[in-house]
Amino acid sequence: MAIIIRFIVIALIIYLFYRLLRYVFDPKRKFDAAVESKSYYFYDDVQNVRKNFFITLRGVIFEGEKYLGTTDDAFEVVSIFVWAEDPAMLQGFTKEDFHFLEKEIQMNYPNAAINWKNPIEQLMKSGNDA
Repeated sequence: MAIIIRFIVIALIIYLFYRLLRYVFDPKRKFDAAVESKSYYFYDDVQNVRKNFFITLRGVIFEGEKYLGTTDDAFEVVSIFVWAEDPAMLQGFTKEDFHFLEKEIQMNYPNAAINWKNPIEQLMKSGNDA
């Protein structure tokens, strides 16, 4: 009987250690922490094209929708639409911030054309006309 209790206790300790490691290395938790600390974090499942990616920068959450298409020699993500979940929080953002986000997205999806949704689209287009 004592050996069964020891086995259960050891199994419980291993399970709790496993859960602790899963919690510490969970990308969603890291993303939430980055939102709270208003730092940069890119949260994406690159292997799953159907899942949107999330970026946080200065406490603002951006969501990107990926679209699969063909390139010269493979199926790749060829189009991405990005928007801010709360456009009211964009106060103080500059074009350089959005160019930084574009570069970060291009690092993971080099063949993708990045399109911004309003109001970011208007800001990005105003610089091209000048």
